Amino acid sequence: MKTLTYKQIADCVRKLTKACAEVTPSCAAAMREARSKETNENACFALDMLLENAEVARKRGLPVCQDTGMAVVFAELGQDVHIEGGLLTDAIDEGVRRGYGENGFRASVLDPINRVNTGDNTPAVTHISIVDGDSLKLTFLPKGFGSENMSKLYMLTPSAGLEGVKRCVVEAVEAAGSNPCPPMVVGVGIGGTAEKAMLVAKEQLLREIGERSRDAELARMEEELTSRINALGIGAQGFGGNTTALAVHIGKYPTHISALPVAVNIQCNAVRLASAIL
Repeated sequence: MKTLTYKQIADCVRKLTKACAEVTPSCAAAMREARSKETNENACFALDMLLENAEVARKRGLPVCQDTGMAVVFAELGQDVHIEGGLLTDAIDEGVRRGYGENGFRASVLDPINRVNTGDNTPAVTHISIVDGDSLKLTFLPKGFGSENMSKLYMLTPSAGLEGVKRCVVEAVEAAGSNPCPPMVVGVGIGGTAEKAMLVAKEQLLREIGERSRDAELARMEEELTSRINALGIGAQGFGGNTTALAVHIGKYPTHISALPVAVNIQCNAVRLASAIL
């Protein structure tokens, strides 16, 4: 049995929030590759500005985007871990509160009814899974809402088949247009229940950009849908061009015999992500 304290967890999350100031290496590499292949002059300008912005943010420790998002934290808790001094979720919120405050990141979280801001970007949205072992892995994903607002859930019937699934994904991206600040990463969840499909879709955003599914059929779908989405011509920041999606990542989960849920969760060009293991 391993013991972790409330303070250890809060301190870890506080450090992870610095990810708001830096896009992931795979994101930067994907945008550079997109720029090298781009032929549309306006899209080239947009990609140049995104890359320059990301570099300035990294060097100066400034937010990549003013929308430092709502903190989404994935916690993989080993079943042989004991947490001392408080609840895991409270410790995560404490880390978010301190991290956002110390770095001057925008407070964007409020009550959905009275619209009163909580003032410190808490509470976080925390997803906890119990795993083997005696460690705690924390993954911080600051989710901006230009992209989050473009989320879609489709409750298809089985007769829609794989082509119906693909149509839904393309339709969701086409309807989103420039709102999610493309070039984007498209997370897709197939199966489960309504809420499980949405979670599976969001989990796909944790993958390195371009990392193909280990499932051969899903990997083929990822390649096909990336091509179909890029053929829409939305392009970088909606200026047109060759790259609307940097990648499409698909996950699946068993579902009911009478259902075919499909969830789409889009990530903007500022892929900010950080993990740590305690």
